Formats: sequence, structure tokens, C-alpha cells
Amino acid sequence: MTRALVLIDLMPRIVALPLAPYSGEEVLERSRGLAKAFRAAGELVVVVRVERPDVEEQPPGSGFSPGLVEDGDVQVVKRAIGAFHGTGLDDRLRERGVGTVVVAGLVTTMGVESTARAASDHGYAVEFVSDAMSGFAADEHQFAVDRVFPRFGKVRSTADYR
Repeated sequence: MTRALVLIDLMPRIVALPLAPYSGEEVLERSRGLAKAFRAAGELVVVVRVERPDVEEQPPGSGFSPGLVEDGDVQVVKRAIGAFHGTGLDDRLRERGVGTVVVAGLVTTMGVESTARAASDHGYAVEFVSDAMSGFAADEHQFAVDRVFPRFGKVRSTADYR
């Protein structure tokens, strides 16, 4: 089985939010580095963004952040908090023999956690890149990383993937 890096909601309008303990720009740069390492190893990169349902036009900054997506990446548009519901992500991962999902992005206790929980429910091994995600508050992020994530996955750092 192979791994897939799943990057959640790295969109200009979300990267620009006041986040902690890392800024959105720090998370974006670390995520770009992770994506580069995964691609170099021949592993799958999945980029996920959210669209608000039932609106005619998405807010400015709703596309992927510049320099994030490359040819060969799987692009997913979600309309829920997590990236699995109604997106076909599970099928796309299984078609490629993915057994481990490595999750990073924004926001730790929202899109990242929701996607990771669903990945676990779907039978994937889950890894969390703790310094390539951030939350609305540093204590929320740290609680998830220290207390919640180890219960259903491995917590790692970007240094583990270089």
C-alpha cells in the first residue's frame, strides 16, 4: 500500500485568517515542501478546497493558493467540513492503492480533523503533520495534536517526510 498526502483548505481566504500556533503562510509553505517531497517519492498528493453550497459565486480567495497544485495531483472540492463526504475521495484513493493518508492543512480542529476521522472510519492508516496545520487558537490545535490525534493515528512533523 502507498501513502497519499492530503492537504486541506489551503486557499487564500483561509490562509489569511488569524491562526495559531502557526500562520496560514507558514502552514502553506510547509505544505508545499511536503507536496514536493511526496511527488519526488512518486507518492500521491491530494489537494482539497471547500465551496459554500447554494451560493451563486464563491467568495474571493476560494481557489487553491498559488504554487500548491501541480499536474498529477488529485483535486477535490468539498461542500462539507471533511473531504470524504460526497466527493468520491475514497474511490480515488482506493483506485491508486492508497493505504495511509497523511493529513495537513487548515484548520486543525475543523477540516483536518474531520477528514482524518473519516479516513480512519474508511479503514486508512492516518498520519498527522502537526507543524503543517494550525487552528483558530493555539490551545485548540495543541489539544488535538497531543490528546486526540494519537488515539487514531501517528503524529509527526514535516522533518519526518524530508
